[in-house]
Amino acid sequence: IALFCNVPTEAVIAATDVSSIYEVPGVFHAGGLDDLVVDMLGLPDQDAQPSDLTGWTEFVRRVTRPEKQCEIAVVGKYTHVRDAYKSIIESFIHAGAANKARVNLRWVESTDVETQGAAALLADVDGILVPGGFGERGVEGKILAAQYARERSVPYFGICLGMQVATIEFARHVVGWADAHSSEFDGSSEHKVIDLLADQAGVVEKGGTMRLGAYKCALRDGSLAARAYGAAEVSERHRHRYEVNNSFRPQLEAAGLRFSGTSPDGALVEFVELPADIHPFYVSTQAHPEFRSRPTAAHPLFAALVGAALANRGGQRSNSVPAAAGV
Repeated sequence: IALFCNVPTEAVIAATDVSSIYEVPGVFHAGGLDDLVVDMLGLPDQDAQPSDLTGWTEFVRRVTRPEKQCEIAVVGKYTHVRDAYKSIIESFIHAGAANKARVNLRWVESTDVETQGAAALLADVDGILVPGGFGERGVEGKILAAQYARERSVPYFGICLGMQVATIEFARHVVGWADAHSSEFDGSSEHKVIDLLADQAGVVEKGGTMRLGAYKCALRDGSLAARAYGAAEVSERHRHRYEVNNSFRPQLEAAGLRFSGTSPDGALVEFVELPADIHPFYVSTQAHPEFRSRPTAAHPLFAALVGAALANRGGQRSNSVPAAAGV
């Protein structure tokens, strides 16, 4: 190979098949690829800073040899195109490793929930995640999934639209506003608990006009979110045009919905959850935390959901929130 490719013999590195893409760095390291690259690029001598893959090796061990497992349903609108949820899939791998577990994903199309019912498609799952999405199609199915999780005490995590449908569901079935909805889907509703951001009201050309990028969030002391993060203030990435309607916040909170995270000025709701004495794990965020998960630093919310799902699978029904686990 060296002769016909015109490379030094020591530069012939095996690329063997492995069970997980996360094993590839270890294979290349064993073949000496990293040292070759350092030498060829003339980077500083690595003898003073030898490679340390201890953390990575432990992460791979947890991925390839998990000690336990759980099943989490992803109720989405684009499940026929799994790459639409690639960041979420990887986040669950990271969170599973943080909990020394394998997370088996059950893909549930939200439109199927509308026709077949939540119980038929979500029975026996250990947790439910409702991710983001755009457009009216399948929204009622997501609302039914949120209702199923709330009423059956199944650990629930809502992301972006997943937070909005959780708020709509609560407004409909707990507060009693049967017509509660988002102005994105029903402009005639008298209870638009989800509405356009104030600075989006006059925007016609959508383009890059959404609330994009990282924004800080102040977490409510003692909330599930604050305990999962282990912090009072966090920063998460966003991509949306609709938010919880502040006009209805007092009534929703009086009925038991907790707004556990807001923008630092309190103007925008960033986190919604149910108290631990009502539900073992029911938390949602307007942000997209899946974009900040890393292999050896699982996102705290994903790690907490997996921990709650494992507890639910074991029948423990604990109200404690797993701490942000590291590898």
